[in-house]
Amino acid sequence: MAADTRTDGAAGADLRAALLRLRRATGLPVAFGGLVEPGRPRVRISELSGTATPALRSLAVTSGNGLGGKAVALSRPCAVTDYSSSRQISHEYDVPVATEGLRSVLAVPVVVRRRVRGVLYGALRTAQPLGDRTLHAAVQAARDVEQSLVAAEEARNLLAAAPAPATGTRTDATAARERLREAHAALRALAPRIADPALREELLRACGLLTPEDPDGPVTVDLAPREVDVLAWVAAGATNATAADRLGLRPETVKSYLRSAMRKLGARTRGEAVATARRTGALP
Repeated sequence: MAADTRTDGAAGADLRAALLRLRRATGLPVAFGGLVEPGRPRVRISELSGTATPALRSLAVTSGNGLGGKAVALSRPCAVTDYSSSRQISHEYDVPVATEGLRSVLAVPVVVRRRVRGVLYGALRTAQPLGDRTLHAAVQAARDVEQSLVAAEEARNLLAAAPAPATGTRTDATAARERLREAHAALRALAPRIADPALREELLRACGLLTPEDPDGPVTVDLAPREVDVLAWVAAGATNATAADRLGLRPETVKSYLRSAMRKLGARTRGEAVATARRTGALP
């Protein structure tokens, strides 16, 4: 009976989701993968989908060794039609691969900012070529993981950089408040790009920490999440076109959200909408 293994954390959830999408898109019976261990030139296989044995569990794949190690070293997808007899790779991992009964295997690196962060594998238990459609689906799955890793990193950096309430001069306080507002807008823009629901919800809760606990006015306006996103960028001084680019929306869609938010807030101008949103605690 096929079994899945799981690891905790947002990265594990993103890998699991990517492996399931890869199997659904290609029909491959087996997919597995892992991330590069911090400070070490190797990938630790942490996620298995469709495997029949525990042979690949926690396998450490060193850069340059085997198919996955070759993909890491070259930073590009690699595939073999018959793993055990291939002359294109080294054979340090033949035993666990054979124990699982894998023959045709592909490996796609997860590359973030020109650095390999992990590897996704797809495999058949028969020796037959893996076509372009399968390779394309594997590359897309790796890109999904890449985007989630980038979003998570940016969110952590923004949270770390968010300033504490200023206690210095009025100029310092104003500058700190503007940086906080920019961080709030950037964090909200990142949230939709995070595949893991738990991490996405955690990020939105962090956004809430950047808004005032005691708003100046009654919180009676029910703004939609995207309306808040648009207002956050308007508050940071962005044009509709810039807000659309940062949020992955069309400029016309941004205008629609802004009009809706202004109507709910009873505002006649963008500035009034931002001011009212701040008074109600929707924006920092």
